[in-house]
Amino acid sequence: MADLRVNFCGTELRNPVVTLSGTCGTGKEYTDYYKISDIGAISVKGMTIEPRAGNPPPRVAETPSGMLNSIGLQNPGAAYFIERDLPRLKRDGAVVIANIAGATEDDYVRAAELFAPTDADFIELNVSCPNIHGGGAAFGSDCAVIERLTRRVRDACRKPVIVKLSPNVTDIVEMARAAESGGADALCLINTLVGMRIDIKTRRPVLRRNVGGLSGPAILPVAVRMVWQVKSAVPLPVIGCGGVASAEDAVEMMMAGADAVGVGTAMFTDPYAPLKIIKGLSDWCDANGVARAAELTGTVEPWQ
Repeated sequence: MADLRVNFCGTELRNPVVTLSGTCGTGKEYTDYYKISDIGAISVKGMTIEPRAGNPPPRVAETPSGMLNSIGLQNPGAAYFIERDLPRLKRDGAVVIANIAGATEDDYVRAAELFAPTDADFIELNVSCPNIHGGGAAFGSDCAVIERLTRRVRDACRKPVIVKLSPNVTDIVEMARAAESGGADALCLINTLVGMRIDIKTRRPVLRRNVGGLSGPAILPVAVRMVWQVKSAVPLPVIGCGGVASAEDAVEMMMAGADAVGVGTAMFTDPYAPLKIIKGLSDWCDANGVARAAELTGTVEPWQ
């Protein structure tokens, strides 16, 4: 049987499958189905300093081969999570990625400081949030901001820092290099693509906020391409995500350069998706003579 363990920034994951922020909540939504410790790691719902109610509905819509969402970072606040949910996750044996967000750079730093003394294993910066002091543009669309914000969080918290990159940029490689320059330990890519649907009966956008983030199988080819481009240029470990719904998708993502693979939207239609991908990955490795799943990373052979 193939060895699925992977080393990610010095932490051993029992397998390379990570449940993505916003799709697995704080894990308790899935404990009736399986043990959270069966997953390589769980990236919890994005946390802000203050509790957030999120955006008004409708804020989720189906699309061909995917979904749109504009949840708006609904969460009970970082302090609540640290007090109520994090101890349970660690008791259950989870490797925890604390996803943090904010409206200003100072918000990120304060959140990182809150998590610094906790048992969270990683800090993940969601740099796709709107920067109110920057006129509403996402933090992740400005190299200088990514580098500065990453460095400030790196200085505030000695836990490994993962920067989750937005695909809604001109050059994803430059954004990855900016995160590396700021001291990031790893990258996660990609976040959702900006999309829109219109109700042709009402002539109004389907989502109350007009646009939302597109996720699901439809974006897999974009994600694979961006992971390959980034890993070809930046030596940091990568969680590859965006449309992964099967073991074959996970293998493809790892061949493109991912050290671990994120699963998200697939969980909404099948809560067992992460376990099926883990089992399928093991079977694929056995059938193809791969002794260790980590050996798949970066093995794509591009045409010259």
